[in-house]
Amino acid sequence: MRKILRTNKQLNETYSYIARNTNNFNAEIGIILGTGLGGLVNDISIQHKIKYSKIPYFPVSTVESHHGNLILGTISGKNAVVMQGRFHYYEKYSHEEITYPVRLMKSMGIKVLIVSNACGGLNPGYKKADLMIMRDHINFHFDTPLKNFKHPSNKLLYSDELICLAEKAALQNGISIKKGVYLSLHGPALETKSEYRMVRKFGADVVGMSTIPEVTAAAYLGIKTLGLSIITDIGLPDTLKPAVLEEILAAAAEAEPKMTLLTNKTIEMLSFN
Repeated sequence: MRKILRTNKQLNETYSYIARNTNNFNAEIGIILGTGLGGLVNDISIQHKIKYSKIPYFPVSTVESHHGNLILGTISGKNAVVMQGRFHYYEKYSHEEITYPVRLMKSMGIKVLIVSNACGGLNPGYKKADLMIMRDHINFHFDTPLKNFKHPSNKLLYSDELICLAEKAALQNGISIKKGVYLSLHGPALETKSEYRMVRKFGADVVGMSTIPEVTAAAYLGIKTLGLSIITDIGLPDTLKPAVLEEILAAAAEAEPKMTLLTNKTIEMLSFN
């Protein structure tokens, strides 16, 4: 694994490039569009769109479905900087690189970060296309994001305030929602039956391959975070079936309108006064 460090000088250069090319755009919200939130782009009044490859020191998406654009604009009346495509540890990126965009968003002024992901359901009460609010996570990135992003043990990774807003938005709009614990493994291989049993015993409701590095960095930087998951497949060991990509994509597509509505309505209720 290559280790690429990003100094404050490099961060200043990245921020300066963004500021020059966006008329010093100032953001209130950062959004990382994982699986299930791609359609949110259609609800953004886009002012600027910049390819990751054009941004100094910025990583570049390698996953085919991740577009690789930094989008700046307004959504539900709030200024937002939006990542259309995220980065994963299994893409050979270091945790330093994965969390670099969060540091940039902080420089741009964000106070809230919303992240989404697709995951496998471990809780027998979950089914495909369910939505889950992340109330906590279990970090199986053993070499850690996150030695440079240590935070006090009493500092919440996921904002109770944002969780309450998301639950309220779900209730008001008739959206069924779960609330549970997300566990992240390195990937890209899916888990075996024994691994599903193991992580379920550790207290995980779902398992995925992303999100934890960005959330941990955001907590360190004092950014309130909301994590949203779509259950795209079920990992119950005794009834486990081979994962079929088409079925996973179909579950994500079924859940996407609900996820987009939930995100929009939650953003509407945000207040920065």
